[in-house]
Amino acid sequence: VRCWSNIPFITVPLSRAHGKSFAHRSELKHAKRIVVKLGSAVVTRGDECGLALGRLASIVEQVSMLQNQGREMMIVTSGAVAFGKQRLRHEILLSQSVRQALHSGQSQLKDVAIPVLEARACAAAGQSGLMALYEAMFTQYSICAAQILVTNLDFHDEQKRRNLNGTLHELLRMNIVPIINTNDAVVPPPEPNSDLQGVNVISVKDNDSLAARLAVEMKTDLLIVLSDVEGLFDSPPGSDDAKLIDIFYPGDQQSVTFGTKSRVGMGGMEAKVKAALWALQGGTSVVIANGTHPKISGHVITDIVEGKKVGTFFSEVKPAGPTVEQQAEMARAGGRTLAALQPEQRAEVIYRLADLLTDQREEILLANKKDLEEAENKGRLALPLLKRLSLSTSKLNSLAIGLRQIAASSQDSVGRVIRRTRIAKDLDLEQVTVPIGVLLVIFESRPDCLPQVSALAIASGNGLLLKGGKEAAHSNQILHHLTQEALSIHGVRDAVQLVNTREEVEDLCRLDKLIDLIIPRGSSQLVRNIQKAAKGIPVMGHSEGICHVYVDTDASVEKVTRIIRDSKCEYPAACNALETLLIHRDLLRTPLFDQIIDMLRVEQVKIHAGPRFASYLTFSPSEVKSLRTEYGDLECCIEVVDSVQEAVEHIHKYGSSHTDVIITENEQTAEFFLQHVDSACVFWNASTRFSDGYRFGLGAEVGISTSRIHARGPVGIEGLLTTKWLLRGDSHVVSDFSEHGSMKYLHESLPLPQRNAN
Repeated sequence: VRCWSNIPFITVPLSRAHGKSFAHRSELKHAKRIVVKLGSAVVTRGDECGLALGRLASIVEQVSMLQNQGREMMIVTSGAVAFGKQRLRHEILLSQSVRQALHSGQSQLKDVAIPVLEARACAAAGQSGLMALYEAMFTQYSICAAQILVTNLDFHDEQKRRNLNGTLHELLRMNIVPIINTNDAVVPPPEPNSDLQGVNVISVKDNDSLAARLAVEMKTDLLIVLSDVEGLFDSPPGSDDAKLIDIFYPGDQQSVTFGTKSRVGMGGMEAKVKAALWALQGGTSVVIANGTHPKISGHVITDIVEGKKVGTFFSEVKPAGPTVEQQAEMARAGGRTLAALQPEQRAEVIYRLADLLTDQREEILLANKKDLEEAENKGRLALPLLKRLSLSTSKLNSLAIGLRQIAASSQDSVGRVIRRTRIAKDLDLEQVTVPIGVLLVIFESRPDCLPQVSALAIASGNGLLLKGGKEAAHSNQILHHLTQEALSIHGVRDAVQLVNTREEVEDLCRLDKLIDLIIPRGSSQLVRNIQKAAKGIPVMGHSEGICHVYVDTDASVEKVTRIIRDSKCEYPAACNALETLLIHRDLLRTPLFDQIIDMLRVEQVKIHAGPRFASYLTFSPSEVKSLRTEYGDLECCIEVVDSVQEAVEHIHKYGSSHTDVIITENEQTAEFFLQHVDSACVFWNASTRFSDGYRFGLGAEVGISTSRIHARGPVGIEGLLTTKWLLRGDSHVVSDFSEHGSMKYLHESLPLPQRNAN
C-alpha cells in the first residue's frame, strides 16, 4: 500500500485490468474518456476570494466541445472554499455594518475586521453556488452536469467504491458530465496554514490524488491536470536554468528539483507528479499544463487532446534517440564548433559530402526507390510531388557539382570583415560576418534539399535542424547519415540533426529559445502554415510563386515562344514557373499571339482567361477564378494589358514578389520594367526558371525569399550570415570624448583586408 497525501492507494487497482497508456502525444486525439482536474489556482481569482469566471467559462466551453464530439468528460474541481469564502465575507460585512450603524447611530462606518473563516464552513457555503455556476454554464451548450461529493473514507469501503463507480458509469452513459469534488464540509480539520489569507485550507493534494484515483478506477484514457505553471520543470519555475520538461518518464524523479507549492492550496508539483505517475501505472495517460495563462487557457484542453506540445506529457515509452530540444542544443553546440573551424576545413567537409553522393549512389537510389514505391502504393502524392520525390543519377551528379561550388565559394564567408572604422586613436571598429545560429529547415517531398541545405549550413557555420516529409523518410535517412559521415572528419557530427520524432511542425515552430530562423521548403500551404505557427522565430521564404511574363509590343518572335515554353513547361511544379502571361493589347490577333497559343496547346497547357482577355473573345477558355493563382501544373492564366506601366501595376496587385519577366527588344521599356517591378527577381528576355541558387552561381539555395528584410531572392551562403561588431581599444572610456574631454572622434573609414583570391 502506498500513502500519497492521506489517501491509501493500492499498487495494482482492483477494479481495473491493466491497460496501456498512450506512448505519444499524437495518440491523445484517440482519447475517449477524459478527466480534467482543475486546481484551486485555476478556478480562483488572483485575490483568492471568489472564482475566475472568465477562465471557468472557457474551460466549460472546451469540455463541452469535446463532450459534443462523443467523448466522455469528467471534471474534478476545486473552488468551493474560495466561492464560500466570498459569500461568507459578504454576509459578515453586511451583518457587521448594519450592527455598527445601529449601535453608533452614524452613517460613517469604521473599518470592519473580517474574522478568520473556517474552511469547512466556507466549503459548505460554496458547494451549492459552485455547482449552480457549472450547471448554468453547461446549459449554454445543452449539456447536463451532475455533482458528486466524495471523501477519503469512500475509497476505503468496497461497497461505496462500487456504488461510486456505478453512478459515474450511469452518468456517462446518459451523456452527463460529472462534476466531482472532495466533500470539504465534513473532512477532518486540516493543519493550520496561511496559504489562503484568512482561511485554513483543505489540502488540495486530495484533489490531485482524487483525480488520479478516479481516472484509474474509471479506466480513463487521459487525465489533464491544470495548475498555474506551464508543466513540470527540471528545477523550480522562475529559476535561471529552469527548463520545461516536454515528456516525463517514470524514474526521472531524481533529475527534478521540486519547488514550493501552488499559490493556493497545498497541491505542490511533487504531489501532482506522484499522482500522475500512479495514474500512468494504472494505464491512464497524463498531461500537466497551465490553466491560468490568458494566451493559452482558452484552448489548452483542446490543444492537449489534439496532441499539441502543451505542458508536460507523462509517458512510459522512452524514445531511443534524443528529444528535439536536445537535438537543437546539440546543433547549436555543433554549429559553434563548426564556425570555429578554418574555412578550408569546412570546405573539406562539403567536398567529402559531394564525393559521398556519387560514391554511395546505388544505396541512395535504392532508399529512394522504397520511398517512391510506398508513395505510389498509398496513392497519397500527386504526380508533381512524385517528380520532386524522385532521385536519379543525373540529379545526384548535379547535386555533387553544386556542393563543390559551395565549397569553393565558402572560403571567406564566416569572419569576413565588411567594414572597418577608426573611431579614435587606438580605437578601431570592425563589422564581421557570423552565422545566424540554429536553422530549422522544413521540407516536403524533396530529398535533394537535404544535402543542399546541409552544405550551405556547413559553409556558413550554422547548426541545422532538418524536418523532412515522411514520404521521403528512407531517402532522408541515408542522406543525413552521409552528411554526418562527412562532418565526422573534423569532429562536428552533431551540427546537422534530422528530426525523426513524431514532432508536429507547429510544435517545432514554438521553440523560439532554441531556433533562430525557420526556412520552409514546400507548398505554398506549408509556408503559410509555418508563417502562422511560428512564435517569435523569423521565417524566411515565400508563401506563393505567382510569376509573370509580360510580352511587349517590341518582343522578338523567336524569343517569345522559347522563353514562355521554358518558363511554363520545363518544370511546372517549381515555384519559379510561369503562372500568368501578360500580353500587350496590340499583339492580339497577330501571328505572334497565334504562335504563343499554338505552342501552349502543343505542350498541353490549360489556359484560363483573365477578365479583359475574355472580353475580347467570342468563345473564350474558362475564365480565371482568381488572378492570384499558383497552379503548379500545366495551367496558366492569360491577361491583356495596355502598356508596360499597366503590366507593372498588374504585377504589383496580383503577384507575389517572386520572379517577373519582360520580353522586349526595346531597351528603354525593359529598363523601366526592371527598375519599377518590386520583386525579388526581375529579368529581361530570360526564363523565370533562372531564379535559382544553382543557376545564379550560389552552388545551391536554402530557398527563395520574398521578404524585404535580410535576404531576398535565391538565398545562398550570404543569406545565412549576420554580423557582429568588434571594437578594439586601449583603456578607452566615453567620458574622454565629452565636451571637455581629452579625445576626439575620428570616424575614419579604413581599408578592408584583402579577400582570398581563391
